[in-house]
Amino acid sequence: MVVAGAKGFAKEVLEILAQCNDLENLYFFDDLSNPVPEKLVNRFPVLRTMEDVKKVFQQTGDLRFTLGLGNPVFRYRLCQRFLEAGGKLASTVSPNTDIGRFENKIGDGCNILSGTIITSHVTIGSGCLINPGCILSHDSVIGNFVELSPGVRITGSCSIGDYSVLGTNAVILPKVRVGQNVVVGAGAVITKDVPDNCVIAGVPGVIRRTLSPLELANLFV
Repeated sequence: MVVAGAKGFAKEVLEILAQCNDLENLYFFDDLSNPVPEKLVNRFPVLRTMEDVKKVFQQTGDLRFTLGLGNPVFRYRLCQRFLEAGGKLASTVSPNTDIGRFENKIGDGCNILSGTIITSHVTIGSGCLINPGCILSHDSVIGNFVELSPGVRITGSCSIGDYSVLGTNAVILPKVRVGQNVVVGAGAVITKDVPDNCVIAGVPGVIRRTLSPLELANLFV
């Protein structure tokens, strides 16, 4: 497997893979940072070009990659590059999560960290990042490339749009719809539906400013 990223969040992914005993033929990728060590934790090679990635895919026969960085747009764009290189998007889910038995659906390429609780009938899109200690309650739907910061609580029958980011300890109250490309501030309590393309913060949440719409194709149609 190749982890797309080699900095802070990639180390979180490494811990998940260690928990899952999935460290064989493991590589990391970073073509932006400088300097970058040749090996992460003095063990796992760091690839610097997409040509290197393609060679690893060919040599190992393992086409899996997972996303090892934050920010929905960055994750989307790097995912697109790896798919074009022939990779297959894979999820990393910590065994130290509590996932209910009934009709939960998790899309490809999700990173779900320790301490997360997913209750029942929850749908999570592709490419999502769910940090430690989040709670996702019944009948909620999380879009593609959504980022949940530590301690986010999504109560029952909520909807979170694609490419949205929920700040640390944010709370979404029951049956609330949060649109696409929304940034929810840390500690915010969202009591009413939120339109696309905005920043919302406070208790209760108030829209602070609008954002430019994203022009990103859906990789998973």
